[in-house]
Amino acid sequence: MQSVNSFDLVIFGGTGDLAMRKLLPALYYRHCAGQLPEDGRIIAAGRGAMDREGYLGFLDEKSRRHLRQAEFNESQWRAFSERIDYVKVDASNADDFRVLAERLGHDEQRVRAFYLSTSPDFFAEICQQLHAVDLVTPKARVVLEKPLGRDLASSSSINEAVGAVFAEHQIYRIDHYLGKEPVQNLMALRFGNALFEPLWNSNRIRDVQITVAEQIGVEERGEFYERTGALRDMVQNHIVQLLCIVAMEPPISIDPDIVRDEKLKVLRALRPFTPEDVVSRTVRGQYRAGAVNGQPVVGYLQEQGIDPSSHTETYVAIKAEIGTWRWASVPFYLRTGKRLQERVTEVVVNFRPVPHSIFPSASRASTPNRLVIRLQPDEGMELHLLAKEPGDQMNLKPVHLNLDFSESFKTRQLEAYERLLMDVLRGNLTLFVRRDELDAAWRWVEPIMAAWQKSGEPPKTYTSGTWGPAAASALINRDARSWPEEG
Repeated sequence: MQSVNSFDLVIFGGTGDLAMRKLLPALYYRHCAGQLPEDGRIIAAGRGAMDREGYLGFLDEKSRRHLRQAEFNESQWRAFSERIDYVKVDASNADDFRVLAERLGHDEQRVRAFYLSTSPDFFAEICQQLHAVDLVTPKARVVLEKPLGRDLASSSSINEAVGAVFAEHQIYRIDHYLGKEPVQNLMALRFGNALFEPLWNSNRIRDVQITVAEQIGVEERGEFYERTGALRDMVQNHIVQLLCIVAMEPPISIDPDIVRDEKLKVLRALRPFTPEDVVSRTVRGQYRAGAVNGQPVVGYLQEQGIDPSSHTETYVAIKAEIGTWRWASVPFYLRTGKRLQERVTEVVVNFRPVPHSIFPSASRASTPNRLVIRLQPDEGMELHLLAKEPGDQMNLKPVHLNLDFSESFKTRQLEAYERLLMDVLRGNLTLFVRRDELDAAWRWVEPIMAAWQKSGEPPKTYTSGTWGPAAASALINRDARSWPEEG
């Protein structure tokens, strides 16, 4: 296990929801696992005026509830709390950053990681203030949470400002989907075994479907969501990154830049959208009132902070195509939405059926094999095959092999932020997004955004608790395909 050197991790937005729900619990688990050095320090930075004891009380109230009870240990929690300090920091207050610098000291041999869990509007100012008080050392690194801008221009502006202070190898653009165990196992299956690679092309794969479905609505994030929408919030980053992992060519090594070079090739090979393509190959939707898990819910336009005439999409479906020899004629169907019937994130690789079935029950025998990589709610993999049904007739029946390796390794799977935070501290950039990747992703989605805005047409509505607008089914049904739940 690669060690972690002495570090100071500063979490800007240290009183925020992400810090309480994900970041500090992840660090607690790594503390319990013995992966953090004894002198590793965690400094929460927030705008609220409180002392260290006040923050620890706040942490105990807000973060502890997000820990798994089976893994909670009171003495470990107290020992973990000893690592934590709090500093009041306003992004526009130079004096606050001088106090932070005094608290950190000037040991340039320590890893110094700054996690910006704030609005991207503050990224540039925070980085400039860190530079002004000489906290950007050769071993310093900065972690950027999404969304990075609303389009290519605003994303470039943020990256230019951060890049003026930190070198590219010091910038960690985080996408927590890349830290999930099934995504890691997908890479292991593809590039660590000889079984799948001969099948991983248009000769054997019929289509790929990537679904990120949520049951929740916008909750208290109405104002944020009005400025963002599903395309920016989910497709441009999470879904596109999953697509890259599925479609990339085998890298020559696991070196971070070599892996990211291969992902960039996929992004550059994505077929660009014309205005006509946007009409025929995309669907945008917006949820209306309905019921989720038997509970009535309001429509998007009735949510707090939402303009009653809003055209912001809460659902997106896209037929994507990759212009390479490996993926010629293989459609990639992408979809995401809120207030859907189930909460599920999965990648489904549908293989082509056998060219000729020799068995009875031909319709069942022609069911294609598929590999399902599920990221949530239960992480794991399944390989779906056809096998003979017990009995005196040669009838085939779909069965699946569970490829979840947790039973084999008898160990708890790490949460995504556990893995990614440790990679930040170790200096491993493999699972983080490089700037040219981010730029390429924006270039691909911008024509969709522009065509939607120019058309002036409202999103297609769908009832909360369903699988989205009927147009999304029509999009895939036109190609004689179906979504998994329609199977």
